[in-house]
Amino acid sequence: MGKRAGRLEVIATPIGNLGDLSARARERLAAADVIAAEDTRRTLALLHSLGVARPLLSLHEHNELQRVEELLARLEAGEIVALVSDAGTPLLSDPGAELVRRAAEAGFDITTVPGPSAIIAALSIAGLPTQPFCFEGFLPANERERRVRLKQLASEARTLVLFEAPHRIVASLADLAMIFGAERRAAAARELTKAHETIYRGTLAELAQRARTEDNFQRGEITLVVQGAPPASATVDLELLRRTVELLSRELPPGKVASLAAQLTGASRSEAYELALRVKSDRGPR
Repeated sequence: MGKRAGRLEVIATPIGNLGDLSARARERLAAADVIAAEDTRRTLALLHSLGVARPLLSLHEHNELQRVEELLARLEAGEIVALVSDAGTPLLSDPGAELVRRAAEAGFDITTVPGPSAIIAALSIAGLPTQPFCFEGFLPANERERRVRLKQLASEARTLVLFEAPHRIVASLADLAMIFGAERRAAAARELTKAHETIYRGTLAELAQRARTEDNFQRGEITLVVQGAPPASATVDLELLRRTVELLSRELPPGKVASLAAQLTGASRSEAYELALRVKSDRGPR
C-alpha cells in the first residue's frame, strides 16, 4: 500500500530534565496540526516552557480505542499528528500502540523523533549486563498476581527492566528477593535526570532493606534493573547415559557414540567418550 497524505510522528519527550528535549523534537511539536497526549495538562506545561502553542487531544488507556478513529480521520485529511506520552518514548508502558498499528495498516507515513527513555537511562548506569535485556513494564499491583508473574520471570536469563510505583516499591523488592533469591544483584534508579536523581545498587535483599528504612527510596518514579538468572546446572542421568552408550556402541565407533550420547542425554562429549572407551574395552575384540 502506498503512503497517504497525513503523517503520524511519534515524539520522545523529557523524563525529567527539560534540557533533554531535542531541537528536532521541539521543531516537530511546533509544526504539528494536533498533538495526541497522554495527559494534556502535562503536555501543555511542556509546550508553555518551549513557547509553543498547538491544539491538544487526550489519548490515554481509557479512551484510545475511541480516539483512534478521530485521529485517523485527521491523518486522512492530510494533517500532521504528533504522539507524545507524559514522559519519555511513547508506547513503552504508555498508550499509543493501537494508533500506530491502525495508522500503519491504513498506509500513513509514521516517523519517530527518538529521545529520552527511562529504560535505557537506567540500564546505562545500573552496573549490570546491558545485553541481552528485556523490558517487563509495571508488575501487577495485586500481591498474588505479582508473585505469580515473578515466579514466571525467575528463570529469565536476560537482564530485566521494570517500572514500579513508589508506594509499591517496598513490597515489590521484598517479593523479588524472596522469589528471585536474596543474592541476585539489582539496581533501583529513582527520579532519573531530575534534581534528586539517585541510583541504589546491591543485592535484592540489600535493596529491599534500604527501601524499608530510607524514606527517600519510596519517593518519585522508579526504574528497576535486575540481573538475569544464572545458567541452570544440568543434571545428567548417569544410568541413561550408560544405557545409551552401551546401545550405540554395538553399531558405532566411540567418537560417534560420544557425539550422539551427549546430544541425547545432556552429558558432555568428553564424559560420553570416556564411557564409550570403557564399554569398548569391556566388550573386548569381536
